[in-house]
Amino acid sequence: MAILVTGGAGYIGSHTVLYLKEQGEDVIVLDDLSKGHHDALMGTGLYRGTVGDKKLLDSIFTNHRIDAVIHFAASSLVGESVNDPLTFYENNVTETCCLLQKMNEHHVKHIVFSSTAAVYGEPKFIPIQEKDETMPANPYGETKHAVEKMLHWSDQAYGIKSISLRYFNAAGADPLGRIGEDHKPESHLIPIVLEVALGQREFVKIFGNDYNTDDGTCVRDYIHVMDLAQAHYLAVQKLKKTNESTIYNLGNGQGFSVKQVVDACRNVTGLFIGSKPAPRRGGDPATLIASSEKARDELDWLPQYPELETMVSHAWNWHRHHKNGFNR
Repeated sequence: MAILVTGGAGYIGSHTVLYLKEQGEDVIVLDDLSKGHHDALMGTGLYRGTVGDKKLLDSIFTNHRIDAVIHFAASSLVGESVNDPLTFYENNVTETCCLLQKMNEHHVKHIVFSSTAAVYGEPKFIPIQEKDETMPANPYGETKHAVEKMLHWSDQAYGIKSISLRYFNAAGADPLGRIGEDHKPESHLIPIVLEVALGQREFVKIFGNDYNTDDGTCVRDYIHVMDLAQAHYLAVQKLKKTNESTIYNLGNGQGFSVKQVVDACRNVTGLFIGSKPAPRRGGDPATLIASSEKARDELDWLPQYPELETMVSHAWNWHRHHKNGFNR
């Protein structure tokens, strides 16, 4: 039996594919390579296309004994979602509907969904728990929330069991440096700071220094990408064992401010990294920290790399040897 990983050539997807293979799983990847990288798959079989291509999905499910799907494929930039919400609904909701239709037709009844902390919007409580109110503040979060609801009703109607993983800020890279993070344009804080260290940016902008936090900058919960990969594997195993749908937060349960991240990058690289204050960005909550107790209790999930400097060190090991990402 095999696991189909949609969006498996992307950042979190490719690290999950790597982890799955290390566990001895047979993995098939579907990715249109609009954001992902073929080299990140390290030889894993790839079908190039989208989850909205019904004929391609028929071919995959016919040619392989797929018993579970891990669904990453989606548009994910919050700013883009505000400017072009209909494209996000098309890519994230409509195409996921196609995937679920084909899963049902081919009797594939287990799916792990890559959701997001953005479904919570501006949190009322910290740390955030799965039972807390979901009130997305942007179309990206709305589309992910819509898919969660679609999965609920697909369970009721078709018996498709799902686990949605709401995770916070992915960080780091494969500890052995085989693959890493490569976005164009880059939108994540740690690689942006490391680009300054590499001389690819003049300085890092700190958006807002007057938040109600210890140092005035936003606080976020960072989770190592390989710890996320492990959680996806454990979620597949739980679905196969219990055949029960549920939702989990994935985070460290502790937060790091923007200034702390910049300082950690300075410490790891030993290089000067300039920063400059910039106005707040609209919709940025002061603090986002997850409660991951449910995932730890029910999945037996224990992050292996919870320290910020470890995440930065693994990311730095990748970036300094791949200054142009996968296009060296």
